[in-house]
Amino acid sequence: MVLFVALSCKLTDKKADEDVLPQAESKEVMKAVDKDENGCLASAGYIWSKLNKECVKLFTGVQLNPIDKPQNEDETVSVFIMFSEDGSQAELFLPNSTETYILTRKTEGESWVLNEWQLIPYKGYILKQGEKILYAGDDFIGKKVLGTDIEEK
Repeated sequence: MVLFVALSCKLTDKKADEDVLPQAESKEVMKAVDKDENGCLASAGYIWSKLNKECVKLFTGVQLNPIDKPQNEDETVSVFIMFSEDGSQAELFLPNSTETYILTRKTEGESWVLNEWQLIPYKGYILKQGEKILYAGDDFIGKKVLGTDIEEK
């Protein structure tokens, strides 16, 4: 009888090992699916910055809230802005859009512009599209978090 119990445990261990293997494979597949075409891990909050040419976390940029919701706490309706090191360019991350826009300015103190978009440095920042003010916010810039999913732990 003792032999039977030992054999029974061995079969159970083998079955447990088989169950673990498919789960590990499915995690790898999910990890790969969550990356964008630039290797940024969306589930960790990373998005590709054309300006910085690396994965960044949006909430580390300047947050501008809709004009009709100045105390907004829902980041999904806010615009985020990241600036180039020299301040001559600003990248706009618009809500519900995967496309970003890079605005430029000629000299310090002027607005950043791209077509109908204008980012005005006034008591923080104001973002206009055409003549309409859409977003505004203070000039607080959070600590820039860079990297890819490989660095995220």
